[in-house]
Amino acid sequence: MARDGRGRLASIDLVPEEAQDDILWAMGELNKRERTQADILFELNDRLAVKGVDPISKSAFNRRSIRVAAAARRIAESRALFEGIAPQFTPDRVDESNIVIGELIKMLIAELLDAGPKEIDTKGAMEMARAYLATIQGQKLSAERRTKLVAEFEKKASEAVAKVGKAKGLTEETVATLRAEILGVRREA
Repeated sequence: MARDGRGRLASIDLVPEEAQDDILWAMGELNKRERTQADILFELNDRLAVKGVDPISKSAFNRRSIRVAAAARRIAESRALFEGIAPQFTPDRVDESNIVIGELIKMLIAELLDAGPKEIDTKGAMEMARAYLATIQGQKLSAERRTKLVAEFEKKASEAVAKVGKAKGLTEETVATLRAEILGVRREA
């Protein structure tokens, strides 16, 4: 059963502002996973005593450390998941995905429009128009990014061909021919 509100505050939640840096230190120590929880709690309570703050109970610190560990696990799992799928998000594949999703959204809008005016009120029409506009803008950004990447590649390749040609003592005409063959650019006769 879900509860409204945050429930009763633990002793760790009641630490005054001047001792919050000690709480942050303890959470950092828990995340390092180099010392035992009991050792960290002992040192934390020593630090709090120096500041005249009541000690943190073992149960409150344990509950917080469990939450910190669970959050750290979720972050590590998410990081591993994203590292696993990141290679799939090359500019080419992202562009292809954007095009497919954009066309799907356009198709859904067309199907909703075909359903008739009774199915769509003015708010729905406005939302569809915004979705369509966002889709078109996304596809445009995707195309612009792809064009930019191609231009950057062509510039770097052209510079590399010129550099190698110069180092090998090739004529300008030979370098221009190589550049045209590699980049698919035809020279004007």
